[in-house]
Amino acid sequence: MPAYAYTGLKGGGKTVKGIEQADNVNALKAALKRKGIYLTTVTETKAGAAAAAGAGGGGREIDLGAMFDRVSPKLVAQTTRLLSTLLCAGVTLPEALAALTEQVESERFRGILSTVHTKVNEGSSLADAMRPYPDVFKSLYINMVRAGEASGSLETVLERIADFMDQQEELKGKVSAAMVYPAVMAVIGGGIVTMLMLTVVPEIMSMFDDMGSELPWNTALLIWLSEFLGDFWWLLMIAAPGVVYLFRRWKATEAGRKTFDGFALKIPVVGDLVRKVAIARFARTLATMLASGVQLLQALDIVRTLLGNAVLEEVVVAARNNIREGEGIAPALRRSGEFPALVVHMVGVGERSGQLEQMLTDVANTYDREVSDALARMTSLLEPLMIVLMGGSVAFIVFSIMQPIMMMNEMATQ
Repeated sequence: MPAYAYTGLKGGGKTVKGIEQADNVNALKAALKRKGIYLTTVTETKAGAAAAAGAGGGGREIDLGAMFDRVSPKLVAQTTRLLSTLLCAGVTLPEALAALTEQVESERFRGILSTVHTKVNEGSSLADAMRPYPDVFKSLYINMVRAGEASGSLETVLERIADFMDQQEELKGKVSAAMVYPAVMAVIGGGIVTMLMLTVVPEIMSMFDDMGSELPWNTALLIWLSEFLGDFWWLLMIAAPGVVYLFRRWKATEAGRKTFDGFALKIPVVGDLVRKVAIARFARTLATMLASGVQLLQALDIVRTLLGNAVLEEVVVAARNNIREGEGIAPALRRSGEFPALVVHMVGVGERSGQLEQMLTDVANTYDREVSDALARMTSLLEPLMIVLMGGSVAFIVFSIMQPIMMMNEMATQ
C-alpha cells in the first residue's frame, strides 16, 4: 500500500502536515475528511513506501537510500522519551505519534512512525503496531510497551525504556572507545612493519648476497619473511578474508559459539570485562522489565537473547527452568559458578524480600562502575603493550640488519 505526504487544513484554518497510507489519493482524501482534515496538496513518499514494504505491503519501487537509512538506537531512545513526555502532558497517543512523525529527520523512521500512527488510529495497540519492525523496536521494547499498555502506565514504561536504552548505549560507547586506541595502534604498527619488510629490507639485504659466511638466524628469518611477503602478498590478501569467513561460520554454529564464548570468559583481563558487561546487561534488563510489569519467565526469555555469551545464556535458561519447578533464580546462578557470589547473594535477598527489581538495579549500577574501572585498567595495560610490540618489531628488524653489518666490519678489521 503506497504512502502519501500531505498538507491539509483543519477547522479554523490550521495547516497540518503528515504521512498516511492509502490505496489511492481518493481513499486518502476520504480518510482525512473523516478526521476533519481537508486535503490541499499530496505527494507519494518513498519513505512511506519503504516502511509499507517492511510491514508486508507492496511498494511500487525500491528506495535504495532508505535501505541505508539506519535507525539508530539513540534516535529510538530520543523519540521514546519525547513520546513519554507528550503522554505525560495529556496528549493522546495518536496525536503524540503524529507530532513525532512530523519532526523526525530520518525518512525511514518517519515512514515507520507514520505506519504505526495509522495502525493505532485504526484501533491497534501500540505494541502490535510496532511489532512488524523488529530491527527498530526489539522484542524487549515491544514486551515492555505491551506491559505498559496493559497496566495503564504506558508513559512511565516508555520513560524506563528510554533510560534503559541510553544506559546501554553509554555502556557500548565506553567499550568501543576503549578499543579505538589499540585498533589504531595495531593498524599503524602493522603498516609500518609491512612497509619496512617490503621496501627497506630487500634493498639492504641485497648487500649480504656476496657474504661468504652464514647469516645469523634472525637475519635469515627476516630475509625469508620479506621475500615471502613480496612474493605471496596476494595470497595473504585472499587468505585473510577466507579465514575470517570460516571463523565466523564456525562461530555461528552452536558448538563453535559455546567454545569461543567459554574461551572468551577465561582470557585474562578481557574475560573479566566480558563477564561484567554481561552481568550489568542481565541485571539492568531484567530489573527494567520486571519494573514495567513483564512476567518473570517472559523477561528471562528476552534477557537470555541479550547477553551475547552462550555460556551465560545457558545459566539463564537453567534459572528459568528452576522457576518453572518452583525454585528461584539464585540457586541456578550459584550452581553455574559463572556469576560472582555477590550477585548471587543480592539476587537471593531480592527474591526473599520481594525487592528483586531494586536489588537487580543495585547490581547493574555496581557492575556499570566495575565495567568503567575494568575498561580503564585494560586501556592502561594495552597502551604500553602496543608500544612494546611495535617497538619490539622495529627493533628486531633493525637488529637483524645491523648484526651482519657489524660482522662484516669485524671480518674487515681482522
